[in-house]
Amino acid sequence: MPKTLPVVDISAPICCEPVSAAPLDEEAALQIALRLKAIADPVRIRLLSILFADAGGDGICTCDLAASVGLTDATTSHHLGQLRKAGMVAPDRRGMNVYYRARPLALRALCEVLDVGAECC
Repeated sequence: MPKTLPVVDISAPICCEPVSAAPLDEEAALQIALRLKAIADPVRIRLLSILFADAGGDGICTCDLAASVGLTDATTSHHLGQLRKAGMVAPDRRGMNVYYRARPLALRALCEVLDVGAECC
């Protein structure tokens, strides 16, 4: 019988002591693992890279992101949905299109929890 996964809201930036500060409790370890799992995909890393490079900061349409990574709109939307659930990107619906922006604070918080420091980003 498959194991039921816990439902955890990971859309807010993570806020806990760095992993090197002390042994983590189960909840904190789960929070970190779920965020790392969300970005542990080459397509998602590419999408984050494209969104961080968005000079205007107005967001990039899903259709343009799909063309950039060479995937269908539906597959790209799936990847963006996983990044959104992890709090790494923020959507903005404009008519029929959805525009995404990176959330740098969420990635910076994850870096700090991993005790990488501010130079990470």
